[in-house]
Parts: sequence; structure tokens; C-alpha cells
Amino acid sequence: MIGERIKSLREKKGYSITKLADLAGVSKSYLSYIERNVQNNPSLQVLAKIAYHLDTNIEFLLGEDLSPKVWVDEVLDEEWHSIIRDAVDEGMSKGDFRALKDLVRSNKWKEEQAKHKEFAGIDSRKKSNIIILHIDH
Repeated sequence: MIGERIKSLREKKGYSITKLADLAGVSKSYLSYIERNVQNNPSLQVLAKIAYHLDTNIEFLLGEDLSPKVWVDEVLDEEWHSIIRDAVDEGMSKGDFRALKDLVRSNKWKEEQAKHKEFAGIDSRKKSNIIILHIDH
């Protein structure tokens, strides 16, 4: 499923497999394995790189439905503007915001998966404390 979504989005953008691999910083053969579902468990870091260049998110690649888009003016009140201005003044880049957004989405996805496992009675005591955050400078 992941591979099919990546391939479909790549073709819609008019990217060759070589072009997307170069943009995402992964090998062409590895991307090909993902698209052909030979490799069906790529890391979240790899998925984040691929998703970014396909103008999507990890959840979509994993098969989650996309939530409806919200108009910026409906959400960004003066407090939001102030928070964003402060972050930019402190040196946060657009890449930093994207990485933070992907981290939050990833954590929410993991929480949902844990809830599903708990509901299904699957033991989910094994936890990972590893967080990968890529920050552009």
C-alpha cells in the first residue's frame, strides 16, 4: 500500500524514480523496493523525506485518511501569530516547522496505533524512546 501511494504520487508529479530518490536522499534501488512492496517497512525518517517531496504527509503514505484542510484565518488568531513571530525571531526556519509538524503527526499516529492494539488486546508494552528530528540550518 505504501509503495503504491508513493508511486502514484511520484507519477502525478512527473518525477522519475531517480529524480525522487535524489530529492529525498535515498538510493534509487531502495525507493524501487518500497514502490514494489519488496521493502514494506521503511523508517519514518525515510517516509518523511519522500512525503515532503511529494507534497503529502506520512499518514497519507501509511494509508490514513487526510483530515480536512482548515482555512488559516479560522485558526491563526493573534496568539498564534505571536508564537510564530517569536519562533522565527529565535531562528526557527520553515524546515524546522515542517520537522516539528512531522514529529507531532508521527507521535499522534503512534498513539492511535497503540490504542488500536490495546483495543484488540495486543501487548504493546515495548516502547521506543528514539525520536529523529531533522533541522535545517
